[in-house]
Amino acid sequence: MLASDQKLPVSGGAAKRAYVRAMFAAIAPTYDRLNRILSLRLDVRWRKQAVAQLGWERASEGIYLDLCAGTLDFAATLARQPGFRGRVVGADFVPRMLSLGRAKARRLEPVTADALELPFAGATFDGAMIGWGLRNLADLDAGLGELARVLRPGSRVVIVDMASPPRQPLRALYLLYFEHLLPRIGRLISKHTSAYEWLPASARVFPSPSELAVRIARAGFTDVRYTLLMGGVTALHVAVRTG
Repeated sequence: MLASDQKLPVSGGAAKRAYVRAMFAAIAPTYDRLNRILSLRLDVRWRKQAVAQLGWERASEGIYLDLCAGTLDFAATLARQPGFRGRVVGADFVPRMLSLGRAKARRLEPVTADALELPFAGATFDGAMIGWGLRNLADLDAGLGELARVLRPGSRVVIVDMASPPRQPLRALYLLYFEHLLPRIGRLISKHTSAYEWLPASARVFPSPSELAVRIARAGFTDVRYTLLMGGVTALHVAVRTG
């Protein structure tokens, strides 16, 4: 475990992959609780908004992917939708996270897997969701390419991740909270020295919503669009697999 004063491996590669895996394994027991506290429960609303954009109704008996699934909150949000009769595969490389979420809903299938090396055949899924996970990948473009590989042509992906409000004074207030208060709350509850410093540190080097849209398109998606939520603290991207 890294001490809080050591440089966090946000730039990618094997060091980032190893750090992220160890960090999430350590904070798994308090992960859901902290998500609700730190987002003021807005994370629940944002997942519902994303699922509403997924278009799962066109294949209500299909198979969907929750990538970087963590404790399966996103997967459970879809699985609980009235009329949904399909399956949701939750893929994450931290088994402890998956085990904590597997009872959240029926129709969930947790699979221990690295987002850069998914154990699925091409064109397997009717849609996909990623909640606050792209930012943690050791290679963002490789992860997007792997996602495109396993999605059926014409299927949708919805992606929720961090952003920064573009306008003042909200931007200044948010950064004060995000950079200073949030890490202290996270450290107090999780007892992990650097996990909640990782959140702002990784967000600093993550592409802006417009830049991420370009990279999503480059990976094999079309009709890429995004919405800034709550003034821009979070971005919701929606895209369609080319084909």
